[in-house]
Amino acid sequence: MVSAAGCQLQADAKCCPTGGARAASALRLYRIVMTGLRSQALPRGRRLKHTRDFSRLRTDGMRLACGCLILNWQIATGSQQSRLGVVTPRFLGGAVVRSRCRRLLREVFRRHQDKLNKKVDVVLVARPSLTKQDYASVERDYLKALRLAKLIDG
Repeated sequence: MVSAAGCQLQADAKCCPTGGARAASALRLYRIVMTGLRSQALPRGRRLKHTRDFSRLRTDGMRLACGCLILNWQIATGSQQSRLGVVTPRFLGGAVVRSRCRRLLREVFRRHQDKLNKKVDVVLVARPSLTKQDYASVERDYLKALRLAKLIDG
């Protein structure tokens, strides 16, 4: 239940005749209107999902290894925005470890995507040392790789 300024919304399927999904949508809208906050997640349109995109970047794109990650990139074709793909090989560890690595890499890209001076497709590959890194060191390696690739100024 969320209430403010005399408004009350409940995200419970029992109290909402149209079901829980619609109530959850109403809660998201309420949060945007009342607080001005939008979701900061990386939208699905900004993610590389198809094998052909990963293969194209691997064969035709540029590659740079820097610290705990490998940066593969290519100028985006037919895309109005930069997109990200993340690769976390099994030798990194179990599912929990690989998921943490994916979250770190997606977050670093999301926070710095506006600094890119070109629209690019990026694939970040996690290296084994990433499993022991914190956000600050992953961010430092990512920004260093972008500078070396001349994808950001500075």
